[in-house]
Amino acid sequence: MLANLLSRDLPRSRLLSAILILIVLGLLATPFVFPGARSLNVGAKIAVFIVLAASFDLMLGYTGIVSFAHTMFFGIGAYGIGIASTQMGPTWTAMVVGTLAGVALSVVLALLISLFSLRVRAIFFAMITLAVAAAFMTLASQLSNWTGGEDGLNFKVPELISPAFSLSDEKFLGVSLDGKLIAYYMVTLFSGFFFLVMLRIVNSPFGRVLMAIRDNDFRSEAIGYRNVTYRSLSSVLGAVFATLAGVLYALWLRYNGPGTTLSFDIMIDVLLIVVIGGMGTLYGAVVGSAVFNIAQGYLQDLLKLAHGNIDTLPVIGALFHPDRWLFWLGLLFVLSVYFFPFGIVGKLRAGALAKAGGD
Repeated sequence: MLANLLSRDLPRSRLLSAILILIVLGLLATPFVFPGARSLNVGAKIAVFIVLAASFDLMLGYTGIVSFAHTMFFGIGAYGIGIASTQMGPTWTAMVVGTLAGVALSVVLALLISLFSLRVRAIFFAMITLAVAAAFMTLASQLSNWTGGEDGLNFKVPELISPAFSLSDEKFLGVSLDGKLIAYYMVTLFSGFFFLVMLRIVNSPFGRVLMAIRDNDFRSEAIGYRNVTYRSLSSVLGAVFATLAGVLYALWLRYNGPGTTLSFDIMIDVLLIVVIGGMGTLYGAVVGSAVFNIAQGYLQDLLKLAHGNIDTLPVIGALFHPDRWLFWLGLLFVLSVYFFPFGIVGKLRAGALAKAGGD
């Protein structure tokens, strides 16, 4: 049953299986084991970025497409929900309309970008997507009547997932059963569902063709596959799932702005997550998102704790100052690339394969 659920793409490593189970159980148990707004925010961000990074890996790791417009689709989903809620009110109908409108716009843009750009070399396609993403970010900032401009867009969500909603006056295991809790599990469960759908896609005959194009596009073209068509479909699928990730993120934050979903910094974060976890695995998105977001969320606290004990040391104390957290985050990335050149998942799978061969 588990093999069918995972599209028969099992982790193939006991340690990797244990890590994935730990991440899933951690996300589900976060509200009860780590109560508080901060831990919920980190957990929800991990869930959302699993979908966002996996959708990017669908293009980069499985098809070999380098696109810098991925956060544009992420922002389209978030703006779709925000604009629909602002114009139609905080109803489930507005949620559906905003989601469908965002997905439709992303499909059209992804098709246009792909059909006009995928025939050129990879580096030129990457530059074109970067230009399109920058233009869209400028457009979102200028259409202030719809998007709120640079200040962004605050909006309300349906009562069931609003913080003011209370399911019961009694607490369950010390946790209030309110709209925030419902919203958290809604984001987490939908993220899990979207991930399983992408896992099914890459393990289908369509996914095998994508990997064939990635490995040798000349050979795949020679045996009859239209590379541009398959690459375009891969781009569209990646855009759709990135849009759905944006929808979940906006529902959780109840806010969206250019810096929240359209920033190039987010594109860098997604790239780091994919590289840290391992390209062409999808499971790498799960591991990479957990490692990156936990480090980003709690690294300053760890440095503050260390700095309090060694602040008298002139050089070392300065290095462990909480303001240096970006330095240590960058160092974490460098070390992960050095020790895990194929990502954490690739390293664990290779180790398991070598051990099985030795046995």
